[in-house]
Amino acid sequence: MIEIRDGHVSTLSTCRLGTGPSYRSIAMRGYDDTSYGAAFADVYDDWYGGISDIDATIADLSALAGDGPVLELGVGTGRLAIPLAYSGGPGRLRITGIDSSDAMLAKLTARDPEHRVDVVRGDMVTDLPDGPFTLVFVAYNTLFNLRTPSAQSACFEAVAARLAPGGRFVIEAFVPEDPPRRGDDISVRTLETDRVVLSVSRHDPDRQLAEGQFVEITEAGGVRLRPWSIRYTAPDELDRMASQAGLLLEHRWEAFGRTDFRPDSDRHISVYRQS
Repeated sequence: MIEIRDGHVSTLSTCRLGTGPSYRSIAMRGYDDTSYGAAFADVYDDWYGGISDIDATIADLSALAGDGPVLELGVGTGRLAIPLAYSGGPGRLRITGIDSSDAMLAKLTARDPEHRVDVVRGDMVTDLPDGPFTLVFVAYNTLFNLRTPSAQSACFEAVAARLAPGGRFVIEAFVPEDPPRRGDDISVRTLETDRVVLSVSRHDPDRQLAEGQFVEITEAGGVRLRPWSIRYTAPDELDRMASQAGLLLEHRWEAFGRTDFRPDSDRHISVYRQS
């Protein structure tokens, strides 16, 4: 079974709980734009540091950026922004990262003592710095943290307005399952002698929404909840949003390293260019 873990795709054993009318009440009470960062900042590097090939990612982003400057949306702990800022020698690329989470940005700052990455605390639609940028990118599934089609479209518009002529917008995301899942799931993420992490999720394909909690239970520390919520979007819908913002699809790969995108690919790298 393919599980969506806060937007990341992984194979886990899953128990399907139900597909009845309850899936329609998917909205998670109390969840907002800061919830994900507050819940995952302390484990993000450990859980997701190896979610993609960083060397291949940095090589491709650096080639697409030219001389920069570069903006990363949802920069998080700086998993990509920091090595990109240090690639190619001192001062090669000026990198700006924006994120709505103080907890995530605190982790980035601690990992970047030379302050190679300029940090902006804000929303990745309404608070983007002026630019112009030769490259704007949003890493694995982070675009889906914008949980309405209008917010995702507005992000394309905001990015397009800040791209230099010929600049690029790069999106890394999973390809939604076909047919999509519906209903509630429980799966086991981690099972150790003194610790278990359960994934509890709910899926509403009519609104392209998935939400859930990682429930972390430890012998010493009790229970910790880590909520997530996304609005997933297929590549063809992203292409329409890009076109409406005046951006053209230049490349689509399965992964960084420029591997070919195939009909059965479960992830994609989409490179849109300012016309």
